[in-house]
Amino acid sequence: MNSVRLSVRTKLTALYGGLFLLAGIALLLINYLLVRTSLPDTTAYAATIVQRLDIATDFAPATPARGIVAVPKGATGVVSGSLADYQSSTLSTLLVQSAIALVIMAALAVFLGWVMASRVLRPLHEMTATARKLGAESMDRRINLEGPPDELKELADTFDGMLDRLAESFDSQRHFVANASHELRTPLAVQRTLIEVAMADPDAPPELRRLGEHLLHTNERSEQMIEGLLVLARSNRGLTSRIPVRLDEVAASVLRASADLATEHDVTLQAEMQPRTVAGDPVLLERLVTNLVHNAIVYNDAGGTVHVRVGPNPALIVQNTGPFVRTDAIPALFEPFRRLDRDRTSHTKGAGLGLSIVRSVAQAHEGSVYAQAGGSGGLVVGVWLPNTQ
Repeated sequence: MNSVRLSVRTKLTALYGGLFLLAGIALLLINYLLVRTSLPDTTAYAATIVQRLDIATDFAPATPARGIVAVPKGATGVVSGSLADYQSSTLSTLLVQSAIALVIMAALAVFLGWVMASRVLRPLHEMTATARKLGAESMDRRINLEGPPDELKELADTFDGMLDRLAESFDSQRHFVANASHELRTPLAVQRTLIEVAMADPDAPPELRRLGEHLLHTNERSEQMIEGLLVLARSNRGLTSRIPVRLDEVAASVLRASADLATEHDVTLQAEMQPRTVAGDPVLLERLVTNLVHNAIVYNDAGGTVHVRVGPNPALIVQNTGPFVRTDAIPALFEPFRRLDRDRTSHTKGAGLGLSIVRSVAQAHEGSVYAQAGGSGGLVVGVWLPNTQ
């Protein structure tokens, strides 16, 4: 943005300076032509002078005693040549001095144009700075441009009005997510409790128990999907606050909590931790690490490994072994409810929101995510996060 701003400022300065220079050159040419045309013809003026001298000689005969000398022949050409040289010298001096003055004034015009361009662009700079600081967590910022009711003031007021409408929309979304979180979780919790109570009855027939287990599994998947959608909506809204979070400690805690899942899938967990602090939401960051680790465990081969590294950017790298992944299929993994193959579309491995949530959480922290196929199979996912200020 600074380069764009400097470019516009330079263009305006060049425009102001160029217009002044063109106007100065036109004025210099007009002044030169007016002075040149106002000067008398050298031949006629020389003849007039010689004629006057001849007349003076006629009334006063040339005598050495009186100091009067007769006008020699060819005096007209000599006087005409002298006058022509004088005119040429005068016009040259006028042209050179005017050109020097024009250069000085042009430099002054460029400086004044730079200053004026800064004043003209100042409201736009304020708009740019406000827009750069805007986010879902800081929608209360406004330009509030002071000044006369001109086009820039109208643009700033229009921008502020747009921000008011966006802030209202974000508030409505926050209220909706908060209400949906309660309204969606409560019925599922009630259903799960009723099913567990029915299955706890010692007189329940086997058919009822099989139906209860199927309903519990369906209920669990629904809870996972709703939880994932709520986390996705929360991360898409941005962060309301940021605190220093030790990412290495979060990753270590997630690995400890994932030990049973790794044992269940016969996967070995490996860690390479360096102290790394990021500014953000600890709950969302924990969810980001959890999703990556669980995906790396679940979509792995028996006897495979999951390597987790925390350090400088990329702040987090999670790599697993497993089947080869097509490079052209990797971008689809970050879309909601998208998986690679038939095995990944099975209903036993989550709701398909894991990497979508990872990308959304990283973007909420002003970071990014990349994925690439592993050299010997599996997937490598890296997360870039900004350094703590």
